[in-house]
Amino acid sequence: MTSGGRGADWPRRMVRAISSLASPTAAARTATLPVAGDPRRTPTHAWGRRLLRALGRREVWQGIAGVAIVLAIWQIASSLRLPMFTFIPTPVQIGRSLVDVAQTRQYWQSWYVSGTRVFLGYAIGVGLGVPLGLAMGISRSFFGTAFPVIELLRPIPPLAWIPLSILFWPTIEQTVVSIIFLGAFFTVVINVLGGVEAIDVNYRRAALSMGARPWHIFWRVVLPATAPSIFTGMAVGMGLTWEIVVAAEMVASIQAGLGFMMWQSYVGGSIALIIVAMISIGLAGLICSSFIWALGRRATPWRRRV
Repeated sequence: MTSGGRGADWPRRMVRAISSLASPTAAARTATLPVAGDPRRTPTHAWGRRLLRALGRREVWQGIAGVAIVLAIWQIASSLRLPMFTFIPTPVQIGRSLVDVAQTRQYWQSWYVSGTRVFLGYAIGVGLGVPLGLAMGISRSFFGTAFPVIELLRPIPPLAWIPLSILFWPTIEQTVVSIIFLGAFFTVVINVLGGVEAIDVNYRRAALSMGARPWHIFWRVVLPATAPSIFTGMAVGMGLTWEIVVAAEMVASIQAGLGFMMWQSYVGGSIALIIVAMISIGLAGLICSSFIWALGRRATPWRRRV
């Protein structure tokens, strides 16, 4: 695994970094750093520089262009009443509905309620899935015991667990959180397990030949090499949790959340509000996944493109 090899090489990079800090050139650079109170160190200035760097990236403008093209096609198709767009409001009408509903307290309460459920179920799923995936990848005996159980339960759709979860858990909130947990748990476990199994065995052999103990191999070889797979599983699992929470809120008859808002709009015949709820769910998933990807890039600096 290429990223794992580079991650295992971090001690030499650390030595070079320390040596560079001790050099006169580094000392000169340190002396010119802005001091406290310097406007260059203010949070506003830092965010401004990041925003300018982001706007200067080609990928950002490509993404904006893609969204603009889709909205333009949608606007034209809805305005001309083309087939399949006869009853679909235009993006302009959707924007007006979004502005109106964004001024209500119920809309933001739906965000908060669904977000809380997603956070709880997702946190439990990642907290249990990462250690389990690492344990199965490291121990072959544990893999032989646990993997058949995981593969037996994994194909079952999370929503299929709703009837049993309602009987098992005392409250409907715990039922929804448990369903969200299942959506994140299996995704994270499989990704982490795949990351551990993809590590080149020569790295472990090299560490053992230099006298490394199993605990050192885990921290210096296995964990850095598996980190990209961990964050990939976390990002994919986050997307699944937002899909599941909406379906769970619609099926379990919960009187709050973005899923309930969508169902209520359907019952009331408001197509515009249905699309507003869908866009809100998409934005929520995009924000959460982007945060996880950004965290993963910071945690795995050796994977950054030059």
